[in-house]
Amino acid sequence: MNKVLKMAYEREMFTAQTLYLQGDFITCFKSLERAHILGQQSALRHTKSHWWMLKVGIKLADTKEVSAQILRVFAAIIFSRLWVPKGNTGGANVSAFKPMPIPNDLKVFFNE
Repeated sequence: MNKVLKMAYEREMFTAQTLYLQGDFITCFKSLERAHILGQQSALRHTKSHWWMLKVGIKLADTKEVSAQILRVFAAIIFSRLWVPKGNTGGANVSAFKPMPIPNDLKVFFNE
């Protein structure tokens, strides 16, 4: 992961964690989706984004999200180095296998 991409991921995770501590779980989850896009090529960062999505799912008592994130935490550990669907936001509301467009403001962090 290049340095600029890593910094963007860390910034998004910091935002998400701050929102989590403030109890703004909906906006927090949106930051986690962005962090997921930025971090999914790193097994550690990919797994961390799903772990925090799981925590938010628990806070929201969203059983669909919790179930999906438990599976995705383990999948992130195993598959991050093999294949990830680029741009996928990582939430239970989308297929774990679906590539998605990368938001324009995040495209600048990828060397493509």
